Amino acid sequence: MHTEYTIEAISISGLGKEDRKRLSAIVRETKGTISVKEASNILKVSVTEAAKMLSRWAKKGWLSRVKRGLYIPIPLESRTAEIPLEDPWIIAERLYSPCYIGGWSAAEYWDLTEQVFRTVMVMTTQKPRERNPIIKGTKFLLRTISEKEMFGLKPVWRGQVKISVSDPLALLDMLDYPKLGGGIRSVADMFYNYLKSENKDLKLLIEYAKRLGNGAVFKRLGFLLERFALDQISFYQ
Repeated sequence: MHTEYTIEAISISGLGKEDRKRLSAIVRETKGTISVKEASNILKVSVTEAAKMLSRWAKKGWLSRVKRGLYIPIPLESRTAEIPLEDPWIIAERLYSPCYIGGWSAAEYWDLTEQVFRTVMVMTTQKPRERNPIIKGTKFLLRTISEKEMFGLKPVWRGQVKISVSDPLALLDMLDYPKLGGGIRSVADMFYNYLKSENKDLKLLIEYAKRLGNGAVFKRLGFLLERFALDQISFYQ
């Protein structure tokens, strides 16, 4: 059963001078999301008081609740508090860190597929109860990995937030678990596109595969190399 965090559409109402000053300070000092702890530290108030403030501002339509204790600011031009996530990657980083964007989401980022995936693929060391959460209308798919698998990542800035995105490791994630790429045929297409891309580095890809030490990955990687890159097979042998 999917869990969706939503709040009812609320007409935005005014804030007093002191509340506007406090909220402005919080938005200025945070990076896209606002936690109770951050608000407490910024305003120098207790956690309980900060929680009450954020809840009150959400009810007035100035913030939107993502989950318990976490909010996002509502754009001034918005007429409702029911807004979609402006950047789901930022929410993923905030909720599931240590994590990285992988699978089909990373493949989309690196232009390895023209398919449009409406679910954000997140690889995390956490063990969340809900693996398919829906947050503000955005679907996420979470896969738990070990800390030793947190390598082969590229930092990407989304506004003021640095987020980790898988580089060629995304292909290996999908070879290990093809569902992360929409199935083995889709993964094979992504691999073919990778071979034609400017980011191609078979030597690095195979080094990553060795580091993972996964027999299934090696078997599938070998098959795809023989099928699409037979002239470059020396890398693999």
